[in-house]
Amino acid sequence: MSKGMKIDPPSGKIGVVVPGLGAVSSTFIAGVEAVKRGLAKPIGSLTQMGTIRLGKRTENRVPAIKDFVPLASLDDLVFGGWDIFPDDVYQAAIKAGVLERGLLDSVRPALERIRPWPAVFDKAYVRKLDGPHVKKGANKMELAEQLQEDIRQFQKQHQLSRTIMIWCGSTEVYIKPGAVHQTIESFEQGLQQNDPAIAPSMIYAYAAIKSGIPYANGAPNLSADIPALIQLAKEREVPICGKDLKTGQTLMK
Repeated sequence: MSKGMKIDPPSGKIGVVVPGLGAVSSTFIAGVEAVKRGLAKPIGSLTQMGTIRLGKRTENRVPAIKDFVPLASLDDLVFGGWDIFPDDVYQAAIKAGVLERGLLDSVRPALERIRPWPAVFDKAYVRKLDGPHVKKGANKMELAEQLQEDIRQFQKQHQLSRTIMIWCGSTEVYIKPGAVHQTIESFEQGLQQNDPAIAPSMIYAYAAIKSGIPYANGAPNLSADIPALIQLAKEREVPICGKDLKTGQTLMK
């Protein structure tokens, strides 16, 4: 029988760093900021509006999940991220056109404070997109190290107790798993040698895991779900998850 896992109660601020501050991310962040201020309800959020039944149906014990499970408050979330365009989140949300202008204006100061860091980007992996706000480095390993430094500075600036990364960038081209993806050693060698089989999302995933922060992939492309990064995540006890979780935003829009 497996031993139970001790889960510490939430405390302090949680950093949410997002590669890609476009339509998906700006809608997500603006929505959270609106909910914080009582300007909207978290429709569709299992943790915020969902309930859980305890005992028999006749006992009528149906608490909200957020009251039953020790989860952090939305007020504890602090957002940051990367993008190939320098627009702040307010500008990005206006361009995306998902939410009403009036709602965005009501949370404008909070959104304008979130300005993206230069992104790790290569047009070869997202052929219909290009932008000027990108990092430069001698190789992909150096780019990964720059991402880790962004994370460290963000954590220090906001005195964060925990941080997570959610990939919300554009879907990358199909990549077939190969030798470079099989072990940590081969993957890190590939980063040093600019292996074309290592896409930007993999560089972000690597940076997150090396930084000790959970990584969730919001697109269908190959990302953290390769043997090398799965192995690294297990060794460092860092959760990884996700596969195309952002499609619903497109349907809503």
